[in-house]
Order: sequence, then structure tokens, then C-alpha cells
Amino acid sequence: MSAAGFVPPPYPHDRLDAYRRLADAVPGGVVDCSIGNPVDPIPEFVLAALAEAAPLATGYPATIGSPDLRAAAAAWIDRRLGVAVDPEQVLACVGTKEFVASLPRMLNLRTPGRDTVLYPAVSYPTYAMGAELAGLRAVPVPLDAAWHLDLSRVREDDAARALLLWTNEPGNPTGAVASPESVMATVAWARERSIVIAADECYAEFSGGDPTTALSAGVDGVLAVHSLSKRSNMAGFRSGFVAGDPTLVRYLGEVRKHAGLMTPAPIQAAAAAALADDVHVATQRARYEERRALMLAGLAPHGLVHDGGPAPFYLWLHSEDQVDDGWELAAQLAEAGTLVAPGSLYGAAGADHIRLALTQPTERLELVLERLTTNART
Repeated sequence: MSAAGFVPPPYPHDRLDAYRRLADAVPGGVVDCSIGNPVDPIPEFVLAALAEAAPLATGYPATIGSPDLRAAAAAWIDRRLGVAVDPEQVLACVGTKEFVASLPRMLNLRTPGRDTVLYPAVSYPTYAMGAELAGLRAVPVPLDAAWHLDLSRVREDDAARALLLWTNEPGNPTGAVASPESVMATVAWARERSIVIAADECYAEFSGGDPTTALSAGVDGVLAVHSLSKRSNMAGFRSGFVAGDPTLVRYLGEVRKHAGLMTPAPIQAAAAAALADDVHVATQRARYEERRALMLAGLAPHGLVHDGGPAPFYLWLHSEDQVDDGWELAAQLAEAGTLVAPGSLYGAAGADHIRLALTQPTERLELVLERLTTNART
């Protein structure tokens, strides 16, 4: 932050506007695999719950979440993640991006003696931005060869100043999925240093296997962050929740009441309905796994290879054709009608990669491959 005050940097995906125009000029229009915007249908029973609750929403909703929503979230954590939490340990969020962006400031108000936020060196940009918006130090944690945190490379003076450590498993943009043992070790490292763990687990349902959670290591000092955006195609609803340490959850709930951060009551009702059902999630998971298999096989002949993890929502691609600049790769794909995200949007260590979101329908992804094949022949 400069002496003149905070100047917002360009929003990461706004930097893709020229590439979007280039891709959209291709016959058939742009196939947007950049942001990861869900396009698959919202379950009908979720829409029914929304409609049923709407006429009753004459009063202000509960900031902390309705009893039904908190109970549904706690039941989902028990059922899918194998950890028992009380509904009182659950707090509603307006989506989870606002929570990611606001958490450092709220925790710094509670613990002003610590001024550092640790976050994965290749990760969701809002982890670092949340620290900056709070006037804190954003310190990236180097990753190992499998795109997991390498905590041995955190400087002890940074650890001593750390207020918060962000983890993200399954990872965005890499698709990396940590083992339960690795998750436990990360929580133990943070606890030894009295650092709050904020575990972004929004892709838990799309881990390529059984989901893991930092809550398995106990709730002390742990906040697990979850969202319905991808799980239930409800990104436009802006509904998520955080669960974990009861003292922290209670504190954050009280602060958020003063800030007026309320999820609309009909949205909470729809979210509770979505969390109670696993069938539609299995259907969505199958869609992403099918798209992943299609694109892994179809991109490899063009020298684009995924070297991230097994989570089926994103592909983390590098070129085998000596192209080591993600922006150059993104430009080449834009010329073929496909928009992707250059890896440097997620950190300098990802500069030679691109991220491709598997949110487009299968027929649009098939068009991506068809265009690449046609271009390769001309």
C-alpha cells in the first residue's frame, strides 16, 4: 500500500478482456474456460425451496445463519467429511469470497499483535488481497513438486508474526489433493505456532476420491470454509459457510452482525435443501470426471499436459512444446476460440502454466478440441 493510499490493482480476470474478444471472434464464439463459472442446472428441489421461502422473507435474516442451515451444514460435515460438529460451530457466509477477503481484518482486530497472512504461493488471489485490504503482510508459502505447501521453507520470523495460514485442498488452480496425513501435519504446524488455520475446502466434493478436511485434526484453531457455488451450481446464490473452532466462530459471528453481512433468508433455505442431498452432487461429479477424461486425452496430442492433482474441476496445464509463458499459451488458445486463465494470475510460480476450468458443457469442450485439431492441420 502506497503513502497515497490503497490503489486497487486490475481485477485478475479483467486482464483477459482482449483475449476474450479474440476468442469470441472465432466462428461459434468463445468457449470460456477461464473463471470456472458453473453452467449446469441448479436442482429443481433447490429452486422449489427458494420459491417457498421467498414470501416469508419479510424480516431480516440471521447473520449467523438460520437454525435449518446450520443444522444442514453440520449434518453434511458429519455425513461427507466424517467429523461431528455442533450447529453452533457453523456460521453462514455470503458466498465465501467475501469471507476470504474479510477474515484477515476481523482476526487482526482480535489479535492485533500479529500482522502476517501466509498463503499458498500458487493459489486463489483473494488470499493475498484479503491481507492487503486489512493492511497486513501477505507472505506466500512455497509449494513442493506436487503443489502442496512446503512449510519447511517458511521463515521463522514470518511464522512468529503469522496471524493466519490459508490452505486450499483440493487446490485452485492446481487440482492438488493432500493426503489426510499431510492435512494433519499442516494443522499441527500451525497450532505449534498459535496460527489460525483457514482451510478453504470449497472443492471437497470434487477431490477425485474421498474428501478430506482440516477438521479431522480437531477444531481448535481451525476454520473450514465451504461453498455451494460449485457443489450445487449455486454460484449466483452467494451461499457458503465456515465451521470449526467455536470461540472463533462465535467471535466472527458477532463481528459480522455489526458489519451487516447477511445471506438472504430464501437463499439460506435453498442452501439447507441443497446440503441435505447428495444425489445431485454425484451427478455433477460425474459430469466433471467425464469432461476431465475428455480433455486430458484430447489436449495431450497438442502438447498441453496436466501436471496438477486428481481433482476434476480444473486442469493445470503446461506446454511440452517449449512454450513457458502462460500468457502466450492463453493467446494461442484464444486464437482458437478458447479462453483460459494464465497461471501467473495465481502467483509467479505458476507463470508457465494455464488453468482450464471444466465447467463448459461437453459439446463445447469437444468444440475446443475440434478447433485445436483444425488449427494444427492448417
